[in-house]
Amino acid sequence: MIRYIQKRKHILLILLLAFGVCFSFFVHNKAEKTVETLAEGETIKWLDFNVSYEALCNAYDVDISTYKEDIHIDWVELLAYLAAKNGGELKGGMESEIEKITEQVKSGDTTIAEAAKDLKYYDYYYQAYSAVLGNYVGEYKIQTVGEDGKTVWESRYGLKVFSPIAKGFEYNDYDDFGTSRSYGYSRPHLGHDMMGQTGTPIIAIESGVVEAIGWNQYGGWRIGIRSFDNKRYYYYAHLRQNYPYAEGLEEGSVVTAGDVIGYMGHTGYSTEENVNNIKVTHLHVGIELIFDEKRREEGKEIWIDCYQLARFLYKNRSEVEKVGDTKEWKRKYEMVDTEVENYQKRE
Repeated sequence: MIRYIQKRKHILLILLLAFGVCFSFFVHNKAEKTVETLAEGETIKWLDFNVSYEALCNAYDVDISTYKEDIHIDWVELLAYLAAKNGGELKGGMESEIEKITEQVKSGDTTIAEAAKDLKYYDYYYQAYSAVLGNYVGEYKIQTVGEDGKTVWESRYGLKVFSPIAKGFEYNDYDDFGTSRSYGYSRPHLGHDMMGQTGTPIIAIESGVVEAIGWNQYGGWRIGIRSFDNKRYYYYAHLRQNYPYAEGLEEGSVVTAGDVIGYMGHTGYSTEENVNNIKVTHLHVGIELIFDEKRREEGKEIWIDCYQLARFLYKNRSEVEKVGDTKEWKRKYEMVDTEVENYQKRE
């Protein structure tokens, strides 16, 4: 009986070792597959943005806590390092790995670049994550209420992007990226749906230029905003019937992150304008990454799963107030984004 048990243990050990080898091969092979089309000198053709809410929060906290210290740790570099080490899958908060590399960098033992020099895909993930998150954190000025109750300007460093849903307006959502859609033709859902009430103010996630506005049979009344660095295109769809947009918004308008740009509705799924053919009131928000304009023109678009980002952006919601007896809402506290100022100077 003892020999039988020992034999079973021996077989189990062999199976566990074999599983470990297979798992390591799977993780490595997955990383290979993610970047297999990216040859030297070429641009990224696709990205699976698999960064958890917890990892985003923890990397962001490191960036904020080291700002203005002797050694500042950039959260994009940190996330790229973690992705290169873990095959692009950043599940959970990665607490132990983040703490370890943070202490090593802060002590001067290494830098993120030095620690990543032997990681084959660090440059790939840094390029990819810079495209997603590159302008999300930085210096800006925003209005706040002082102790005397007066509105004052305050300089800050931190998130200068916002949740697409205004503060005080609740919503429901889940990770629905890639689910099937059948209107017009069968296709995957390349965005994120946030269910709420008709008329909920929709907020510009990032500062940028209105590149598209008007009716689309799939998205109904919709807005497309391009970031100033031209790397991100934000698509907001199914806006309210009869009153979809913030007053004065048009193609070419410059918006600041946190501005009200429109209102939630359920328009779309019709070649006829201003029709409510969507059953559930919601905002469809999509984030497209643009590495190559020519590929984009050819219809080879890169949309990312932004559910975890939407969770993360809940940290920063733009407070709004109603404009008299109108249907219009506006942000309560103005913001100065140097990206807006620099763009306007160029123009």
